[in-house]
Amino acid sequence: MNMENKSFGKEQRIRKRSDYQSIYKEGARVHSKSFIVLVNPNCRGRTRLGITASKKVGNSVARNRIKRLVREFFRLNRDRLPVSTDIVVIAKKDISLLNYQVVCKELEVMCEKR
Repeated sequence: MNMENKSFGKEQRIRKRSDYQSIYKEGARVHSKSFIVLVNPNCRGRTRLGITASKKVGNSVARNRIKRLVREFFRLNRDRLPVSTDIVVIAKKDISLLNYQVVCKELEVMCEKR
């Protein structure tokens, strides 16, 4: 396994507000207990990830922890995700106590639903 293709660089992130807004408007939504996932095809040739965690999730420590867990899932499971797709994961409130296994289980189910 080459670490080069397991990185999470800038080209795999959704960074512009306009990109987020178009995904919110046009993307297909999948809900779970802890997350809402929006999936929208793109023409960039690569899968990109965006994560949203509002203050309802908790303080900055809790929000950043959830974002790290989601990024880790994306980084390790990128080959299972659809190519040329923008994915936005929205964290719901009160999920700051989730561990990595629970996050993986919920996001895997959502990947299968798409």
